Amino acid sequence: MAKRLKIGVLFGGKSAEHEVSLQSARNVIDALDKNKYEVIPIGITKDGRWLLSNTSNYLLNSTNPKLIKLNTTNKEISPLNDEVRTREKIDVIFPVMHGPFGEDGSMQGLLKLAGVPFVGASVLGSAVGMDKDVMKRLLRDAGIPIGKFLALKTGEKVNFNKIKKELGLPLFIKPANMGSSVGVSKARNEKEFKKAIGEAFKFDTKILIEEFINGREIECAVLGNDHPVASVPGEIIANQEFYSYDAKYIDAGSVAEIPAKIDKKTAKKVQELAIRTFQALNCEGLGRVDCFLKKNGEVLVNEINTIPGFTNISMYPKLWEASGIPQAKLLDRLIDLAIERFNKEKKLKTSVK
Repeated sequence: MAKRLKIGVLFGGKSAEHEVSLQSARNVIDALDKNKYEVIPIGITKDGRWLLSNTSNYLLNSTNPKLIKLNTTNKEISPLNDEVRTREKIDVIFPVMHGPFGEDGSMQGLLKLAGVPFVGASVLGSAVGMDKDVMKRLLRDAGIPIGKFLALKTGEKVNFNKIKKELGLPLFIKPANMGSSVGVSKARNEKEFKKAIGEAFKFDTKILIEEFINGREIECAVLGNDHPVASVPGEIIANQEFYSYDAKYIDAGSVAEIPAKIDKKTAKKVQELAIRTFQALNCEGLGRVDCFLKKNGEVLVNEINTIPGFTNISMYPKLWEASGIPQAKLLDRLIDLAIERFNKEKKLKTSVK
């Protein structure tokens, strides 16, 4: 029997998406083929402590998304100690961390310094994929269609009437560096706008103000390194006003239709834009590209998620399952891509002599 690879699943973290990460980690750990892999859960608390666990005791209230918690009684380790740093002990790290300090390039930089292969985008792709302001400007420069937006930093003055004239009403306001719809609000008037600005600034020092796009929410999963491929597109049909945090993870306030009921020409357009977005942002491994499909057939890219959710209701694994790749095989492929990139980068010279 071939030696099992040791896979460190990294989850939790100092983010408002901490609980979502716990749900994703549970699903990934359950789905990994235990005949191929020895799974090592590594949880990070909200105050930044690293905990080495085993697959039987890493979570509390694991089946309840409202009460799920990291088990903080496990062994505390240093981020760069032997369990994490030494390749003989862990072969690949699978980060399942959503939001700041996990998806924004900071963790990826640490893992590169530690010399450990890891799943997903590297430092640059993670950083630009997390910062929606930078992401949208790069997409615009690459000729990829996006909606109108403005960025606002802490302390900058804001003129509601000027923004209303430029972007129209209603508006969407969100933190620039956050996901899972955390801190996102829809504003129809100045009172709601001011409240939404305050809410978004609770989570970031830079926020986005976006035009409302009247269109269907279409998502497409991307997989690969140098030659990425796209899944069938799927559609999110929100039963709430928009696809909120609760709708995604708590109250099931949405329906996923996979494949999306769109014609072949539109599906191909979505897939091509998803791959172009993935490549323009220097992404690797995996990504989920979210788009709007307008009534006139125009497709606008909203954003990319470089560590998309892996919960039991998440779109990324469901899109690939509908495309013919079940979750266990998908995880195999992601681990293979991490090793492929690591081996490729290992060949690069680090000396001029």
